[in-house]
Amino acid sequence: MKKPKWVVEKEQGKRAAAAETVWLFGLHAVRDALENPAREKLRLILTPNAEAKLSEAVAASGMTPEIAEPRRFSAPLDPQSVHQGAALEVKPLGWGTLADVALAEGPGPQRLILLDRVTDPHNVGAILRSAEVFGARAVIAPRHHSAPETGALAKTASGALERQPYLRIRNLAEAIGELQAMGYLVLGLDGAAEQTIEAALAGQADRAVALVLGAEGPGLRPRTRETCDALVRIDFAGNFGSLNVSNAAAVALYASLGRG
Repeated sequence: MKKPKWVVEKEQGKRAAAAETVWLFGLHAVRDALENPAREKLRLILTPNAEAKLSEAVAASGMTPEIAEPRRFSAPLDPQSVHQGAALEVKPLGWGTLADVALAEGPGPQRLILLDRVTDPHNVGAILRSAEVFGARAVIAPRHHSAPETGALAKTASGALERQPYLRIRNLAEAIGELQAMGYLVLGLDGAAEQTIEAALAGQADRAVALVLGAEGPGLRPRTRETCDALVRIDFAGNFGSLNVSNAAAVALYASLGRG
């Protein structure tokens, strides 16, 4: 019996995901990945100088690096990548299910960052850093139209990618519905919203909250806006335009914790 098309496509997607690898680069990103026991590491390429700087992390990982001269650095990286003589091929990290990250224990109130079509890896990397600093349980984005786990993202995240869950899900609106069923208050960031984050959370700062941010320019898609419990804005001191999405994520997280 011939398999339905959707079954074949699903199986092909699983095989492609299993075969996917990522090249991390830069001393900081490579060191943190080498020291992460959860990271499946495949191939390590270092210049002699980088090998000396990463000697402890390399020893701890048990890997045997390939040594390359700076002018003949053989890792398949973009020529513009500032690799600092270090590149590591890895498998993407597995963070489990939406419920695994949303209901995970941790210090402080439960916070999540959801991204609606934020495709710039540098923005997502910076958001991961802020999420780690402010104790968010995870950064969540759809599998399509979002930044995948890449070397550029990892370098911008400055190590946070190894510790801060970055979960990519099938459908953002469905994920919002699941979070609401778990007790999360889902707030969409919109510069034209009537209420501020602080006003929306008055008296309930300890509640589980998911903050949804859209791409710069288009903002949240209509379906996303409709699915959120409320739309909120960051309270600005004056009419100075808008924040970059990574800065907005940091400010919104901080404001949601009632520390503003």
